[in-house]
Amino acid sequence: MEKTLVIIPTYDEKDNVGPISQAVFGALPDAHVLFVDDNSPDGTGALIDALVAADARVHVLHRPGKQGLGRAYVAGFTWALANGFDKIVEMDADFSHDPAALPHLVAAADDADLVIGSRYIGGIRVMNWPLSRLLLSTFAGYYVRFVTGLPVCDPTGGFKCFRRRVLETLDLDRVTSNGYSFQIELNHGAWMGGFRIQEIPIVFEDRRAGYSKMNTGIAGEAFLMVLKLAWRSGFRRWPKRRVA
Repeated sequence: MEKTLVIIPTYDEKDNVGPISQAVFGALPDAHVLFVDDNSPDGTGALIDALVAADARVHVLHRPGKQGLGRAYVAGFTWALANGFDKIVEMDADFSHDPAALPHLVAAADDADLVIGSRYIGGIRVMNWPLSRLLLSTFAGYYVRFVTGLPVCDPTGGFKCFRRRVLETLDLDRVTSNGYSFQIELNHGAWMGGFRIQEIPIVFEDRRAGYSKMNTGIAGEAFLMVLKLAWRSGFRRWPKRRVA
């Protein structure tokens, strides 16, 4: 039986870690959850430790300080590969990614190497976002597709499932982005590597508790990363052919 791990980065998420872990196990009872906490000043780490003590399916990586989303996921991926997981899921702690969609995401990875929960495939399914944020997100998708050719409707989405062979092939030590551009960089790497990518529709709802970590620096990093990816690939707009 394949082992599934759900990686959830946390920073000041004390109101969410308990409910999100319960919701994940309600949707995927056989999965494991790995929290990657960046020494949250609100005490999130201590709450996660209590969850770990109470449930063998819950794990935690404590990091000494805030190092960013990308570094958190790289640490989680490394842990997942070392501990023999076959399907590795990314999701947020704040319920903007609906845990009820997890079974569909994981099941789709039976036939694809990377499954992306898409907010924009076949229409827009985003709730409670200001218009400015929605326009920024949709523009980012057009920009990524135009510059790199990446055939993904939602390249910045953070609700996705990797098969381990993708993460084993990607050079995680070479990943340089740390904000939402991290999602673009990994999607592009998987596509250029010839892996099968599938998008499935999800409904994205703005966070229930806590605060957003989006800022202009993160947006600027994503803008520049797209240009770097195009340059890194020699402006090639097609993936290599992969032998199954």
